[in-house]
Amino acid sequence: MQKVFSYASTYKRSAIIAIFLMLIELVVELVQPLVMAKIIDEGILQENYTVVSIWGGLLVGFSLLAFAAGVINSFFAARVSQGVGYDIRRDIFKKVQEFTTTNFQVHSTPGLVTRMTSDVLQIQNLVHVMMRIALRAPLFIIFALVMAFTIHFELALILVVTVPLLGAFLFWVLTKGVKLFRLVQNKLDSVNTVIRENLTGIRLIKGFNRGEYEEDRFHKVNHSLMGENKRALWLMELAMPVVMLGMNIIILIVLWVGATQLNFGNAQAGEIVAIINYATRIMFTFSVFSFLIMVFSRGSASANRITEVLDEETPDFLHVINGVKPELKGHIHFQNVSFSRDGRETLEDISFQARAGETIGILGETGSGKTSLLQLIPRLFDKSSGQIFLDNIDISEFDVKHLRRQISLVPQEIHLFSGSIAENIAWGKEDATMREITEAAKQAQIHSFVAQLPNGYDTRLGQKGITFSGGQKQRLSIARALVRNPKILILDDSTSALDAHTEARLMHSVNQQDCTVLMVAQKISSLKAADKILLLHDGKLIAEGSHSTLLHESPYYEQVYQSQQEEVM
Repeated sequence: MQKVFSYASTYKRSAIIAIFLMLIELVVELVQPLVMAKIIDEGILQENYTVVSIWGGLLVGFSLLAFAAGVINSFFAARVSQGVGYDIRRDIFKKVQEFTTTNFQVHSTPGLVTRMTSDVLQIQNLVHVMMRIALRAPLFIIFALVMAFTIHFELALILVVTVPLLGAFLFWVLTKGVKLFRLVQNKLDSVNTVIRENLTGIRLIKGFNRGEYEEDRFHKVNHSLMGENKRALWLMELAMPVVMLGMNIIILIVLWVGATQLNFGNAQAGEIVAIINYATRIMFTFSVFSFLIMVFSRGSASANRITEVLDEETPDFLHVINGVKPELKGHIHFQNVSFSRDGRETLEDISFQARAGETIGILGETGSGKTSLLQLIPRLFDKSSGQIFLDNIDISEFDVKHLRRQISLVPQEIHLFSGSIAENIAWGKEDATMREITEAAKQAQIHSFVAQLPNGYDTRLGQKGITFSGGQKQRLSIARALVRNPKILILDDSTSALDAHTEARLMHSVNQQDCTVLMVAQKISSLKAADKILLLHDGKLIAEGSHSTLLHESPYYEQVYQSQQEEVM
């Protein structure tokens, strides 16, 4: 909670003004019962209407002052709360940009979306309410009890003895509420997960006729969310009737004792009215507490969830800003490199070299470590041991951002962004001209397809390019990678959806680029023209060489090649 509220320090001036205006409202609210007592005892009962006019006018003036203070307070409170929400969303988004796969295993994508939307909204509500009424409510109860003592000791004593008991009950409700609303937010994560999976996999669901199963799955998480929400809200709703019953009993006791004191001449009518007025306002303040407890419970739960993300540890190498920034030529050297993830060694003692401009093919069965090897080069992961050199410079000495600007990666899972085709290709290079975009599309063998579209490069893409085929999306992603003229191009099984003819033309175009190419493929036919092929098995490099060399020297490679040839036949 402290970390989240530290964001308010940026808006210290607005917060101070809001609190000052809130204090003006508080003072007016505390003074009003005293003025009313004055009007009754010295004006109405004494039939002195001059006193009534003077103090009545003052009461109206105080009310107008409180009204103006409240309106201006709302403006500054909104400024602080919206600013805090903006800053938190910004920092969560920035933090997520530093996440690795390991971090995403801890925080799911729907959970992060909930934190940046629903949880931040709860924090905004909490900050606004605190600037507006949350501080005023407890302060009013405390000072109202003090002011009551200045009016009549015996009657004030009734309030002092009973009101703290109700306060303790509300504190218990608050403690319980924080836990319950944290469960509610976690259940909301589960609902968002199911919704996201259904929306992204709707074609698969329809194709397998699994609509009823998915409806049942959604019903379960939705019903669970409803159950937790009901428990939390029931607790909140229980608090108010209990407090109202207690305060009404207290007011009846004050009236009974006050009437007795009035008969014996130990109290004046105005004093009793003032005490009752304070008691009534305390009761109203307690009714506000019910709302405050719900806001605070939700806000506290959300603050803890947001802090979990902001405090998530990310690799130290991502924060390197003073590393070397050479222009790469593309020479790559792995020297006894090992990599472990989730306690399992994914790569073990890998050593190879790729000269600048070479095309390196990488072959291996599923789970052999191909993708992990590729992701070590742009430092999406960091090696566990060994050394990686780029142009004879240890990769750990590079400025990470500068390094990644010279590397293009086309991952297995193609992702296209909302926007036009031109915008998606230019995503690889912010200042790309239309000529560069068109040239990259030609190199990726997608230009002729785009040119036939009614709107050409201005064609808007559906969500994740859902209206395009797998091969078209792969070629758009490759165009996005080529437009930045990388020195190292990484293709992680990103031609799998292409036919042999298109793939051959694409690879011929790629090989004309002034860059080192590392290409993962499942088919040896896609790698035959590579300068060197790395053969991985269970995270180990078991053979390397050209296609012809491996056919003669690696029984395993020959076996894979023969099996693929038989499949073609």
